[in-house]
Amino acid sequence: MNRLEGKSAIVTGASPNIGGAIARCFDAEGARPFCTDVLGDTAQACVEKIRADGGDAFAVTGDVTDPEHARSVVEQAVARWGQVDVLVNNAVWFNQKGLLTMPVEEYRRQLDVILGGAFLFTRAVAESMIRTGTAGSVINVLSTAAWQGQPGNIGYSTGKSGLINFTRSTAMELAEHGIRVNGFTPTATQPEDPELARRMSEALGRPSKYPMDFTAQFPLGRLPTPSDYVPALVYLAADESRMVTGTNITVDGGATAKYWPWTPH
Repeated sequence: MNRLEGKSAIVTGASPNIGGAIARCFDAEGARPFCTDVLGDTAQACVEKIRADGGDAFAVTGDVTDPEHARSVVEQAVARWGQVDVLVNNAVWFNQKGLLTMPVEEYRRQLDVILGGAFLFTRAVAESMIRTGTAGSVINVLSTAAWQGQPGNIGYSTGKSGLINFTRSTAMELAEHGIRVNGFTPTATQPEDPELARRMSEALGRPSKYPMDFTAQFPLGRLPTPSDYVPALVYLAADESRMVTGTNITVDGGATAKYWPWTPH
């Protein structure tokens, strides 16, 4: 059963990890993904994988903090497919620095990518949905770092936390138009792409002032992969979640529920 049959979706930040997995799973469920990324090769690679599987997808390069880029992406999607049914705000800039080490310009830039990008794309998509009478779905990708105090990652944690109430506020504002807005909380993720997995392993192995043992702290014993997120994301995008708005679905292997002194593994 294709639960997203006939729907069109915009996914910002179509990296080989979570964003790319979202686009590919939407395609597998019958949707037509419009993949955006600041790196053109990244967006195009995602689309080529979808087309190789027989799907209909389109790529565009741009910066989510540019208002004209957001408007252009929505206009292109509408021109190609008639309307936008789903938006996934996934674009992010990973820049792990702390309060005492991050330059203010980088802090502002990181917040602008996470929060400013979500603002611009949500507004552009909402305006389009209202014009076309589409009762669509907006999904904001959060993080367990939005709900917990992570040292040495001030911009990312602050931006993702801000998305929590951005989700609630926009959900209430757009409810009268039948547009749903929800958060989705993943956590540290084991990439399915071999090159990303190698780079992640190297990054986790570097000395740090704040060492973290992700796998040993997970109640379910392993990091989730992008495929583990697919069912929840499809549910939020599909019509079966038509009465779900202003809330959050967490897929984190129990990480945020765990009592802090317990070491499960």
